[in-house]
Amino acid sequence: MKWIYLSIAILAEVTATSALKYSEGFSKLIPSLIVILGYGISFYFLSLTLRYFPIGVVYAIWSGLGITLISIIGWIFFKQHLDTATLLGIGLIVAGVMVINLYSESLPQ
Repeated sequence: MKWIYLSIAILAEVTATSALKYSEGFSKLIPSLIVILGYGISFYFLSLTLRYFPIGVVYAIWSGLGITLISIIGWIFFKQHLDTATLLGIGLIVAGVMVINLYSESLPQ
């Protein structure tokens, strides 16, 4: 369940961040409600994840995968340009998350 909690936290955060773009400074009701609900769900499931993993490791995975996913969403749905430096940086973030998941002794198996 611990990985499911973290996955829900990441997906809810990405959904909320995507809706933030559409909320136009919280001036549009539906996107604004999605933002509030999404971040609420994300933080709730993030807090459940902290029962199992250290906070620094959880935050690195949550934020790293969130950054990667929201960058892909920005590229596909918002037609935002990802230059070479951006792609390299995102690649390094993904590599860092993989190193944590594959080699860290901080994560219980």
